[in-house]
Amino acid sequence: MNIKITGSGRYIPNQIVPNINFSKHNFLNDDGTSFHHPNDVIAEKFKEITGISERRYADENLVTSDLGFFAAEKAIADAKIDPETLDYIIFAHNFGDVKQGTIQGDAVPSLAARVKQKLRIKNPKCVAYDVLFGCPGWIEGVIQANAFIKAGMAKKCMVIGAETLSRVVDVHDRDSMIYSDGAGATIIEATNEEGGIINHISATFATDEADYLFFGNSFNKELNPDVRYIKMHGRKIYEFALNQVPNAMKECLDATGIDIGQVKKVLIHQANEKMDEAIIHRFFKLYNQNTPEGIMPMSIHKLGNSSVATVPTLYDLLIKGKLENQEVHKGDVIIFASVGAGMNINAIVYRL
Repeated sequence: MNIKITGSGRYIPNQIVPNINFSKHNFLNDDGTSFHHPNDVIAEKFKEITGISERRYADENLVTSDLGFFAAEKAIADAKIDPETLDYIIFAHNFGDVKQGTIQGDAVPSLAARVKQKLRIKNPKCVAYDVLFGCPGWIEGVIQANAFIKAGMAKKCMVIGAETLSRVVDVHDRDSMIYSDGAGATIIEATNEEGGIINHISATFATDEADYLFFGNSFNKELNPDVRYIKMHGRKIYEFALNQVPNAMKECLDATGIDIGQVKKVLIHQANEKMDEAIIHRFFKLYNQNTPEGIMPMSIHKLGNSSVATVPTLYDLLIKGKLENQEVHKGDVIIFASVGAGMNINAIVYRL
């Protein structure tokens, strides 16, 4: 028995937000003082570092569970399964359903339960729950689905990663330009086909690292101090990711006995182009190898950082031939990897 992704789907919001849309924002330093550079200079530097030229925002009438539902419908159709046969629906997110113009996240009932209701699944033994694991949440959900199936507790699971980060950003913080909205979903099944999940690894670093990503006050000191927004210590995250993620990927791959030369693609969380490039270069350097051209597909340039949605969305785009100059074939070995709030990291070695 092998455990494979048998179907995938994505929901990419229609609202395109280019960098020029931030030209009139009043960006501030964390102490509330103004920048000395104009916004066009800030935006250009931002693009150089992150690679992001535009991102997607969800329509005002939609929330995170809606986006997850749309991706779930596509994954179910792609896998050609009856949704009533699902044993688990695992929904990875970080902030719940945040309605446009509000300041509260709503996760009661769970977003997974809301998707189950929207799918009209009546089977009470289809268990629906949420995962809060930062940006690596979708990969961690896949790892959990794999464990359920291996333990004989399930045959089919759906894992969703979705977020509407545009609703929880501080418009006075330059980092707000990074974040976006989106959703990806996959069906994980026990199958007699070759391939599937070969190995996985997860870790949480929460001694000094737990607060690298956090909820904090607006940089505009005149705003309500009791309202919180997503914040990060970017330099610390960069250094942490560069030190820890390549090592985790190597440990995960080495345990399989698969040679680094057999790895065809690395699907890494689309957090920041420069950071992702540094991680991948460090990973191959651990094997005294140069980074192969095209090994790391990217979607961040047009889609931004949609947290838990980036990896499943990237996978769906890749597997369906929607990424320019990128293709994979049956039997190819790929690595999924992510890093995010917690600080959490994880990786999966997978054969298509």
